[in-house]
Amino acid sequence: MDSRLILIGDVHGHYEGLCRLLDLVSPTGSDRLYFLGDLVDRGPKSAAVVELVRQRGYGAVRGNHEDMMLLTFEGKQINPPRLLVWSQSGGDKTLASYTSTELLWEHLDWLQTVPLYQDLGNVFIAHAGLNPALPLEQQTHQECCWIRESFLAHPSPYFTDKTIVIGHTITFTFPSVQAGQIVRGAGWLDIETGAYHQRSGYLTALDWTNQWVYQVNVLYGGTRQGELDRFLIDLAELSWSRG
Repeated sequence: MDSRLILIGDVHGHYEGLCRLLDLVSPTGSDRLYFLGDLVDRGPKSAAVVELVRQRGYGAVRGNHEDMMLLTFEGKQINPPRLLVWSQSGGDKTLASYTSTELLWEHLDWLQTVPLYQDLGNVFIAHAGLNPALPLEQQTHQECCWIRESFLAHPSPYFTDKTIVIGHTITFTFPSVQAGQIVRGAGWLDIETGAYHQRSGYLTALDWTNQWVYQVNVLYGGTRQGELDRFLIDLAELSWSRG
């Protein structure tokens, strides 16, 4: 089997679901595997998720939830206002998943090294997207981790020679999109299918090389897989209300 490029959407602390997904995908030593951010928060085992990704040497980009976590502990000190915001966004469950302060600091050091984006050839990955008005070298964590409407609604692609694959925005928050479907816009593909959300539960892996999708439902059980086209929705109008 040829080497595959495999991209995984927002895990949000669902360690058992991630393990099931990896069993389904069965990555080999020659495959390249990358996570699109938001490894942590909301689910029960964020520490285990981060440790798995770190120990196996998988690639990743920073999500907005890692961004909140890093800002909370910036300078190796706890920032109380940021801690409150992060905790209200699921960070309380992340903190509860750590059995030692030492492991927490190790993970914070590692997360600090995770880039905001990665250029993988004909694929470019960033958690949330890019600011269409800025050159690549001026994109910051505010754009790469947090952007939404101004990227998703932009009528023309950021790149002419590659597709941006993102997480961050749950796909069923677009109009007429069902849970587990993948959304394609102007030069981008969104594979964040809402693993933590009761309306979905789907965690998605995309084998970009073979245009194949793997999904496990971390909340309700079950798996499914198939050609990307089977899961894909093209958006003619980029407007939506978040669920």
